[in-house]
Amino acid sequence: MKKWWEELRNSIRENGILRSLRARVFLIIVVVSVIPSVVMRYGILNNYEKRAVEVRAASVQNQLKIIASHLSSNNYLLNYRSQEPSFLASAKVIEAELEMLSSLYEGRVMIINGNCKIVKDMYGISQGKTMISEEVIKCLQGENTIHYDKEHGFIEMTTPIISNADPEDKNNSGGQIMGVLLTSVSADNIVETMEILNRKAFILESIMIISFIFLAFLLSYSLTKPFQKVTEEIKKVKEGAQEEGTLVTDYVETVHIVNAFNAMLKRMQVQEQARQEFVANVSHELRTPMTSLKVLADSLLMQGDCPAELYHEFLEDMVSEIDRENQIITDLLALVKLQNSVQTLNLVPLNINDLTEIVLKRLRPIARKRDVEVVFESNRPVVAKVDEVKLTQILTNLVENAIKYNKEHGWVKVVLDADHQFFTYEISDCGLGIPEEDLPHIFERFYRVDKSHSREIGGTGLGLAITKSAVLAHKGSITVSSNPGEGTVFLVKIPL
Repeated sequence: MKKWWEELRNSIRENGILRSLRARVFLIIVVVSVIPSVVMRYGILNNYEKRAVEVRAASVQNQLKIIASHLSSNNYLLNYRSQEPSFLASAKVIEAELEMLSSLYEGRVMIINGNCKIVKDMYGISQGKTMISEEVIKCLQGENTIHYDKEHGFIEMTTPIISNADPEDKNNSGGQIMGVLLTSVSADNIVETMEILNRKAFILESIMIISFIFLAFLLSYSLTKPFQKVTEEIKKVKEGAQEEGTLVTDYVETVHIVNAFNAMLKRMQVQEQARQEFVANVSHELRTPMTSLKVLADSLLMQGDCPAELYHEFLEDMVSEIDRENQIITDLLALVKLQNSVQTLNLVPLNINDLTEIVLKRLRPIARKRDVEVVFESNRPVVAKVDEVKLTQILTNLVENAIKYNKEHGWVKVVLDADHQFFTYEISDCGLGIPEEDLPHIFERFYRVDKSHSREIGGTGLGLAITKSAVLAHKGSITVSSNPGEGTVFLVKIPL
């Protein structure tokens, strides 16, 4: 936990709180859990208050309707000044009911006639005065009102006094409204209950919030722990403690991250291995001519006095080795230049047919020495934007290889074709062919299919690597198919 807290503090200090996954998970859990609990508390309290007011108002209204019916049946509003014994007796009964109602609900009842004059006030304060208020006027027009004053703790309501009214008639239909009962009852018990409930709900809510925060703390730690595990495993790989990648299977997401990392690590390892092999191959290829030169020079020194013809023969061999080393260095420089990411092509519109004829014309003398026929077949005139030097290099390497690795009295065929997007070279021969297991590797640097035969011919093992780099620089593609003993076909596809 201490480590988690330190990481959270560092993340807040360095990157801001919202950049920390654990902080985000923590905040989301807290917000999602705390806000609903707060909303629920206020919702329950408000619903209880509303319901309590409705129940109290309904209870009082039922009794007021009965009293209003008694007032109507005794014509109280018309005879309230009468001194007849029978009226006075019934008036005392009604006033006793009003007194009991006021006492029971700690309220005040006023009887108001149709002229908005207060006929009876149970508090005796406003009796005989005129009451003009929105509630009274609405009630005289047939609309009952109930108003809850939370601040002062009372409920005010109006009840119509209807001639020939039925106490069970909720719609106040069947008679004329003669007056209004304006009643105010105490809501102190509702307010007190609300305060008690609010205090208890606040305590419960505080306990819940603390529990939610603690739960959020635990969940944020446990949910993000696999990602910390991924980081630690990657650190182990970085420090060299582990070389075979890592595996964290807690979540699908961590599996994806780890798989991507392992793939990248494997690719880097392959690249490192290729780099080491390349350095070893370069060292070997450059050392071989130097070794031959040293052997030839030592042989000459050991000979002492020897015929000029022997000197001439040895010098010819030394020149041949120097030429071979120079060719290796030239090819290496060409390959490095082609693979330079900042290199730009010198694209110019060229007649591909004419360029192909020129290149093949240069190569035919080599073919004649090996008794190989070079045939050019063009299906249509082709003009494309290409780098002349690199395209010449592509065609020269492929055709020269087809000549060198051919049979006696063999042939090499170059077919030029095009569509609306690409032009293609198909270079085929009837030569030695390439074994299937070697096909995936022929474009690798210094890779040779038949090393002994390649040495005799004088290849450096860089020609096809240079060719592929030049094709890719043109955003093209190169593929190969071959059958041992039957020949090889290279297909080059380059955008127009």
